[in-house]
Amino acid sequence: QVQLVESGGGLVQAGGSLRLACVASGRTVSNFAMGWFRRAPGKSRESVASIGVSGHSTYYVDSVKGRFTISRDNPKNTLNLQMNNLTPEDTAVYYCAASVSRSSATLLQSDYDVWGQGTQVTVSS
Repeated sequence: QVQLVESGGGLVQAGGSLRLACVASGRTVSNFAMGWFRRAPGKSRESVASIGVSGHSTYYVDSVKGRFTISRDNPKNTLNLQMNNLTPEDTAVYYCAASVSRSSATLLQSDYDVWGQGTQVTVSS
């Protein structure tokens, strides 16, 4: 049984940066595709970024391309999301997730089986 715990959220001014981390426990996630998702107030959850098992294949939603970078540290069982040049539109609860059935990156939320509890990111204007 895999458990995912996110950290690193907080309050930041527009133009600032945050680095989110997601630590997995219970078993290794090195064989699973991993992803970051977010839910803004009043909106449905959306995909943000995904990474394959090797770390070489990544996908990003258009709105974060060039600003966010997803990475993974398999020996540490950790997933990261570096977020730069943040805007108020990035305000949301951010979730990490693992896809037990997929090894390649995927932004399809239905591919993900295990979800963390989320961490709040608030960007002030």
